[in-house]
Amino acid sequence: MNRLRTTPVVILALPLLAACSAPSSRPLDKPAAPPAAATRPAHAAPAAPSGPQRLPYPATARRPVTSEYHGIRVVDDYQWLEDGSAPEVVRWVDEQNRLSRGYLDAVPARAALRARVQEILSATSANYYALDDAGGQLFALKNQPPKQQPFLVVLRSVNDPASARTLVDPEVIDPKGHTTIDWFVPSRDGKKVAVSLSEGGTENGTVRVYDVATGKEAGDTIPYANSGTAGGSLAWTGDGKGFYYTRHPRPGERPPEDMGFFQQIYFHKLGTPDKDDRYELGKEFPRIAEVELTTSESGRLVLASVQNGDGGEYWHYLRDPSGKWTRFADLPDKVIGVVFGSDDRLYLLSRKDAPRGKVLRLSPGKLDLAKAELVVPESEAVIQDFLPTTGRLYVRDLLGGPSQIRVFDLKGRALGTVPIPQVSSVRQLVRTRGDEMLFRGVSYTEPAAWFAYSAKDGKVTKTPLAMTAPVSYADVDVVREACTSKDGTQVPISILRRKGTPLDGTAPALLTGYGGYGTSMMPGFSPLWRLWFDQGGVVAIANLRGGGEFGEAWHRGGNLTKKQNVFDDFAACAKHLVDRRFTSPGRLAIHGGSNGGLLMGAQLTQHPEMVKAVVSRVGLYDMLRVELTPNGAFNVTEFGTVKDPEQFKALYAYSPYHHVKDGTAYPSILFLTGANDPRVDPWHSRKMAARLQAATSSSAPILLRASGSTGHGAGTPLSEEIEEQADVLAFLFKELGLGVPPAK
Repeated sequence: MNRLRTTPVVILALPLLAACSAPSSRPLDKPAAPPAAATRPAHAAPAAPSGPQRLPYPATARRPVTSEYHGIRVVDDYQWLEDGSAPEVVRWVDEQNRLSRGYLDAVPARAALRARVQEILSATSANYYALDDAGGQLFALKNQPPKQQPFLVVLRSVNDPASARTLVDPEVIDPKGHTTIDWFVPSRDGKKVAVSLSEGGTENGTVRVYDVATGKEAGDTIPYANSGTAGGSLAWTGDGKGFYYTRHPRPGERPPEDMGFFQQIYFHKLGTPDKDDRYELGKEFPRIAEVELTTSESGRLVLASVQNGDGGEYWHYLRDPSGKWTRFADLPDKVIGVVFGSDDRLYLLSRKDAPRGKVLRLSPGKLDLAKAELVVPESEAVIQDFLPTTGRLYVRDLLGGPSQIRVFDLKGRALGTVPIPQVSSVRQLVRTRGDEMLFRGVSYTEPAAWFAYSAKDGKVTKTPLAMTAPVSYADVDVVREACTSKDGTQVPISILRRKGTPLDGTAPALLTGYGGYGTSMMPGFSPLWRLWFDQGGVVAIANLRGGGEFGEAWHRGGNLTKKQNVFDDFAACAKHLVDRRFTSPGRLAIHGGSNGGLLMGAQLTQHPEMVKAVVSRVGLYDMLRVELTPNGAFNVTEFGTVKDPEQFKALYAYSPYHHVKDGTAYPSILFLTGANDPRVDPWHSRKMAARLQAATSSSAPILLRASGSTGHGAGTPLSEEIEEQADVLAFLFKELGLGVPPAK
């Protein structure tokens, strides 16, 4: 469970890009010197660099604040911009937005781009995802433009979409479109469903219970069950009369700075007030615990998987019918996932002595991990997850980015693979009846669809729950190539372009990456790429270290003190596109969000000459103060902490904010952020924009687009998404010199 990235689908916040650096000039063991600009007096106006005329950026005061880390003095001129509620900061953001709005609205292509974005996103067909089979019926989230938010439906089967009935529609609850469903969990008999709802992109969810037959609220309400930091989860009892849930502190129970921490497990009995809920487990959990709850098929057992922040380390607990909780896996055991079989046995995904993953099995009455049965050994494929059925075990693998599904019997004997399209990804496996299975597949050129797999004959059938797109990619080629990073590591990159696009360096190219948390950049579909391809453009997706494309070793090769490898990999991919003549530096744009925004910051500060334009959304830039924010504390197990001398050296060596240099010709940059972001504080973007605007010697624009009504990306209404996409495309079209798109 990763709380910095946007969604498991990894579209990196913007559907324009599927998400599915050469080294710093300083070695990792030598921290950078304080920026030269830090010696300027407080309140001094930024010195105007000589050279081309720049935009009239808002005046931004320098107010140096000095901090010391392990004997190193670091000066921060713009720490005052961290207080987003201060009137002077509010005024500064308004001025930045006015500047950005004027610049983007003046782009000749923006009106046409907005019309095309609205046409494409509004015409996209219904998307069903997060399927759950309970009580002989299917529950799913349905996204159906022009609806502003996804809504919860129940249907008889994947072959009968006409039977879909709406249970919870956030737009009915909030006609303004700012309320969203964080997650839902139906009772095992399918008669009740618990839904977490939050507002304005905050992800601060309140659980409400609905009667499935009538669609009416049952009256049970549980506040503080989900947050944008620790997330949230829920598991019903077998009889459907109550549930276990993740409870965050209530006002007055802890200091305000601890409200997004100290998650515990409580039990709620339907029909009783939440103040009477019973404590179950969690007083021993760490401050940064993130809990996932699951009920066994029989309803007799409850599983609690507890992650230690965002670094991929877990404890696992099992509650037996007597009410006793037993911890059966600790951090050193490297068990990263547990699933109940249909017979209540536990199937474990372990990476101990198996960085690409192996599957173990335990009986609930014999929770001795040392005696766990090996079902599927480690192989060249990276195991993402698996689905045990009555007589089969379906294993979802990752092959450097694309997926495969292997089939085993319950003794671990290989029964072949499920036929899926090449260079595609599988996003979810769902058990239906017996050994029958559904999976959701998507590729770079075909939108998502649900497929049914027949265990009897091994055939795959595309179901009616399949998206259709208002654009075709029949003229688009997808190739997989490899780049050589600084240390010789081979880094995969997927490259999409129209058939026949010349390799002469003239094509505009859009490169994206992520590289963190073990999150993999898997094939995904974006209908908005059509606008890019129609301009002769190339789209490239890099599979960087820090991700999980090649297992835990690949992840560990790009986190903590090895984070610079991620930036080296990305720079190698950018260089590869130029060397192979897919594009040239003057035609290359890069894009990333969240942890991918950190990637953008590192690329533009380490290699400003390599790209023409940068779009960076909800990114991290000041790596010395990130852990002081609520979600930053959860990220310590991934990035490291300034409290550790070696980790501080690594953080300071690449921290983008601390490597902006006065007098440097930086490329065009568009920063996007949301005021309600619970995962990355918007002050990162404010400080980075201010520092770059003061430092750049280039006339290339450095813009900040700060939304006051959205967050990290989850819950953004369709209407606001359309405007954001239009701005991103308008920025890229202008900076790369592209023409006005055709009306159709």
